[in-house]
Amino acid sequence: MRPTGASEDLTALPGLLRDWLPGRRWFAEKGRPLTGVAVASRHPLPAAEGVTGLEVLILAVSFADGPDRHYQLLLARAPHAPAGAAPIGDHDGQVLYDGLHDGRVTALLLRLIAEGATVDDLSFVPEPGADLPLTETGRVVDAEQSNTSVRWGERSILKVYRRLSPGLNPDLELHRALRAAGSTSVAALQGGIEGVLGGEPATFALLQEFAAGSHDGWERATAAVRDRTDFTGDARALGEALADVHVALRAELGTSEADPRELAAYWTRRCADVADQVPVLAPHVPAIRAVYDEVAALGAPVVVQRVHGDLHLGQTLRRPDGRWLVIDFEGEPAASPEERRAPDSAVRDVVGMLFSFDYAAFHHLLTRSDTPGAGLGSDTTEARLAHDWSAANRDAFCAGYAARAGEDPRVHAALLRAYELDKAVYQVLYETRSRPTWLPIPLTAIARGTA
Repeated sequence: MRPTGASEDLTALPGLLRDWLPGRRWFAEKGRPLTGVAVASRHPLPAAEGVTGLEVLILAVSFADGPDRHYQLLLARAPHAPAGAAPIGDHDGQVLYDGLHDGRVTALLLRLIAEGATVDDLSFVPEPGADLPLTETGRVVDAEQSNTSVRWGERSILKVYRRLSPGLNPDLELHRALRAAGSTSVAALQGGIEGVLGGEPATFALLQEFAAGSHDGWERATAAVRDRTDFTGDARALGEALADVHVALRAELGTSEADPRELAAYWTRRCADVADQVPVLAPHVPAIRAVYDEVAALGAPVVVQRVHGDLHLGQTLRRPDGRWLVIDFEGEPAASPEERRAPDSAVRDVVGMLFSFDYAAFHHLLTRSDTPGAGLGSDTTEARLAHDWSAANRDAFCAGYAARAGEDPRVHAALLRAYELDKAVYQVLYETRSRPTWLPIPLTAIARGTA
């Protein structure tokens, strides 16, 4: 196939995008003062049937309060935008729109991956043995937030990364490692789209098996809290699944060691930074630092490896057969690309899930109380049930993890406590900015962890 030309004059496009981008659900810089949009690079693709022009654009978006960010846009041009597309504007009698909402365009992407094509400097890479649904129609998944995913029936889902960073995305990198290790605790990798950003390799998209019939972990857990049904069997199976992922990543990518003093220093800096932004944290800082100091005094190095980095119940799926899958290995959203790819203790992922049990158990108390957060520390029946539910599932999860990994994470008590406090500090900042009524949950965890 021959790429369409990228010589057409699109000088009006940056102005159109400046108005269009902030309204996209996947645009992560909402609220920041946007000062400009520039087309950093253009990558023409073969024309899909009925589409006049098609290219991948890398947009450099600038802000008054910080560095540029790079975003990916699959720009399509046609006489008319298809139903459900996101029109950007008109140009020379053509409609400019987001091509991911056009089934003709996404069919082309899937075909290019199946063929292992190279177009311009984009590589469409199939995984060995992948059987792709080339006769089905792709549809955008409405629930997607920071990226855009296209699903082909019950077989495949393509995650297109909207905000790009130089370097191989951990999501693709770790899925490849887990496929090589034969892990069954992740959805099977089927392919990817790779290119170049800033002179370095970059990941543009990931294609994997669609876990048909699976249930979201957060929805399943909160339903169990609501209905007061047992979740400990699922929690134990989740622990086993995470341990399987960690064992496989160690086997493929190895381990190294970290100085506990450096870990404690990093946590201390983050705590101070958050306390400067969220004054309610300040009274807890001395007690938090005392816990971090316990880790600094351990003496022995901490074993680190590649980890998920942003694990919670919403990053898991339960298959109809009862097995659990871990998904979305991109890492902590606020972290830099280097931080996302850096090895860390497996305890970070364990703590992410333990913390998520707290959220599942306690969040409903915030919406039922006349004084938000008052119910978390009260002696009401509901509060006791929530605490008991979280404690039981935390125990079951750790038991499942120990059964598969051969070591219970609770034996590293000081490390577990410090990682949980660091997670709570991170959540204090996140909740303050995004969900203020949920702030009592991490604050309660801090009070518990420093008692």
